Amino acid sequence: MSCSNNTITTNNSSCNGDTKILAVILDLDGTLLNTEKATKDILKEFLERYGKVVDRDKEDKRLGMMHMESVTSIVRDYDLPLTPDQFSKEIMPLYHQKWPLAKPLPGANRLLVHLHKHRVPFALASNSITRNIEKKISHQHGWKESFSTVLGSDQVNFGKPSPDIFLEAAKRMGIDAAHCLVIEDSVIGVMAAKAAGMKVVAVPSLKAQTDRYSIADYVLHSLLEFRPELWGLPAFEDWVGNALPIEPMYVTGQVRMGLLCEVADDGPNALPDQVSGIYFGWAKLSTHGIFKVVVGIGWQQDSCTVNRIIKPYLIGAFDKYISGQQLEMVLVGYIRGLIHEAREMDLNVLEEDKLFASEALDHPMFAHDMNNSFVDEAALVKDKCNL
Repeated sequence: MSCSNNTITTNNSSCNGDTKILAVILDLDGTLLNTEKATKDILKEFLERYGKVVDRDKEDKRLGMMHMESVTSIVRDYDLPLTPDQFSKEIMPLYHQKWPLAKPLPGANRLLVHLHKHRVPFALASNSITRNIEKKISHQHGWKESFSTVLGSDQVNFGKPSPDIFLEAAKRMGIDAAHCLVIEDSVIGVMAAKAAGMKVVAVPSLKAQTDRYSIADYVLHSLLEFRPELWGLPAFEDWVGNALPIEPMYVTGQVRMGLLCEVADDGPNALPDQVSGIYFGWAKLSTHGIFKVVVGIGWQQDSCTVNRIIKPYLIGAFDKYISGQQLEMVLVGYIRGLIHEAREMDLNVLEEDKLFASEALDHPMFAHDMNNSFVDEAALVKDKCNL
């Protein structure tokens, strides 16, 4: 069995070798839950009270830190007239208000339901403190009851990148560390998993720093690319032909030069950074109704920045309809990942992608989504292309 396909990179010739994976350990923030988007502006607004401006590079380096380690470094880096405890007491209520808005990342619910169905033990191990973890997952249906154990950094001597939290999770599940697979989004989480002697799959949150995840056994663009069978676990059985149903994602913007621009990148409803690949769904143009749409989504990095690229293709629409138009889309399915994130040409939709999407959107499951996705009852524009 090969470990590689066009959406996954691996650093080993085999996934699990002779070691059978018996349990899965998952991180929470940025891996399962999109807390970053829901809480993105809290620190910015808090610092403005003290005349300070967020330094994004410093915040990226704090990804995955333990709670007290993070707040201590924030107070120091921004020279705040507060103790770490005072800072925590002032800012944490603001996070509590936003956590209910945090949504599962694409593929998260699918993975948890699948593992639970097949009785594969799985634990939650986060550098957050336990009471905060419990608050976050309490807003997600069925999550609290599904995990074999839930561990915060306050339950071990040292948080990540120390292996303590992963070793403790394995101990509580009664599984040897060598038989555990960790799924993480942060570099320090990947380091902790490797230090624990476990296999690790990385789904990077920091698109500008994917090269730092090279020690992981696998690097995925999103959880939708995860293939349990490569680790000796039961395979997913939820594909509808060549398409995978996903929880709907809403995207709006103006089309310029074939790309979707001015896409909202903040707030709980913003498109998660972990979304990458070829998706499909329904697109609404204000004057031309509703079309089937196939979308290439990825990231392009230059010497200074990393920018999201979204290339929509409306099935049955002429280019003149699209250019300069405001486009509203609801994405309801996934076809495949990208070969390379950093090349715009890899976002090009293939003819077979259009065929798969068009056939899937005729399925009652996806047609239902169309009928309930937009406020207006616009007529569906039938596919007029020879695919």
